[in-house]
Amino acid sequence: MRFDVITLFPELFAPFLASGVTRRAYESKQVEVVLWNPRDYAEGNYRRVDDRPFGGGPGMVMMAEPLSACLDAALAARGAPAPVLLFSPIGEPLRHEAVEQWAAGEGAVLVCGRYEGIDQRFIEARVTHQLSLGDFVLSGGEIPAMALLDAVARLQPGVLGDEASHIQDSFNPALDGLLDCPHYTRPEQWRGEGVPAPLMSGHHLQIERWRRDQRLAITRDRRPDLIDAARLAGRLSAIDEKSLKKKL
Repeated sequence: MRFDVITLFPELFAPFLASGVTRRAYESKQVEVVLWNPRDYAEGNYRRVDDRPFGGGPGMVMMAEPLSACLDAALAARGAPAPVLLFSPIGEPLRHEAVEQWAAGEGAVLVCGRYEGIDQRFIEARVTHQLSLGDFVLSGGEIPAMALLDAVARLQPGVLGDEASHIQDSFNPALDGLLDCPHYTRPEQWRGEGVPAPLMSGHHLQIERWRRDQRLAITRDRRPDLIDAARLAGRLSAIDEKSLKKKL
């Protein structure tokens, strides 16, 4: 799997690729990341990659030609066609299902915009997919690119210390798309607060029922849309429905 990242700030990725548990995926090239700077493909002495917007207005707009030349180089280095993904407010929200799809693929070219945006002609001619992290605006596409890379890397075999770790993540189909339950560790007492009794019981079925009830209640209170989706998909049992009527 290979991700080519087109960014004006490749230095932002250095600590990200060398830190945390997901670095295993990048160091081994299980998830290969190659950085490309469109300034290297700009013309003129100043290697200009942006200009004022037609029609006026604040800020600058990234020019189509340096991006397109940079993309051509990245695709040539890959040796095969690949999806071209732009992070944009108009893109589809990034959800777990999409992460699983990207994690099962061969990668993509990630385009990180900056300034007021990118010349629309480049987007229409070269971009195949658009994604958004949510209803807010960032200074550039580097943080969304790192978010996708991290989410994809942790789903790869052998990256996490425990192979089952990501199965217990929020939104995972193994949890019927629910939010995860609270977690506790030592000491048993912290500032007068103890650990919930079911977790100390040693009774496997009791522990799992407590965790399921917590997931249901938290999801009901925080993301009722996920409860509706699980119910529509037939993932909730009669016991689950009874649990949902209770208060934590």
